[in-house]
Amino acid sequence: MLSIAQLKPGVTIKMDGHPYVVLQATFSKQARGGGTNNTKLKNLISGSIIQKTFQGSDQLEQAEVGYSRAQYLYSTGGEYHFMDSNTFEQFAFTEDDLGDAVNYLLDGTDVDIQRYEDKPIGVRLPPKVDLKVIQADPGVKGDTASGGRKPAKLETGLTVQVPLFISEGDKIRVNTETGEYVERA
Repeated sequence: MLSIAQLKPGVTIKMDGHPYVVLQATFSKQARGGGTNNTKLKNLISGSIIQKTFQGSDQLEQAEVGYSRAQYLYSTGGEYHFMDSNTFEQFAFTEDDLGDAVNYLLDGTDVDIQRYEDKPIGVRLPPKVDLKVIQADPGVKGDTASGGRKPAKLETGLTVQVPLFISEGDKIRVNTETGEYVERA
């Protein structure tokens, strides 16, 4: 069990049968009264964000959230199929479950699967992925007054701003957290 003073960003708790991760926490204690902790929590299953204030003697149960290695296999009909690398169990997430992560998934990509009570609930991507440019306008010499960037469409459908020297067929490295070009791969 956790006290309210132990709630810090990154801590996972179990509330109403659902796992939540603490995004923000502000602990305060008045002279004679008990302490309070104003928190912002994210539901790890639905993705919803709530604000909750915990009072002095509240005890919270820590949620057992773990990770396992898995490989992305394929997508069909709006579902994205994965296979656990240890147990070879196959499971699927919908596009809504994955959100922006679908823009970085290629067949064979290794990811970390977030699990709660041994059920897969989310995907953690590698920090950077290498993707092939399938469409990019040619860069025009002398067209660098605006920073020297142009849009490029990648093999997953994602469009990112890249330097002018990048052309179709190039492989580039993209940051999965920001969605920005990092370097040529």
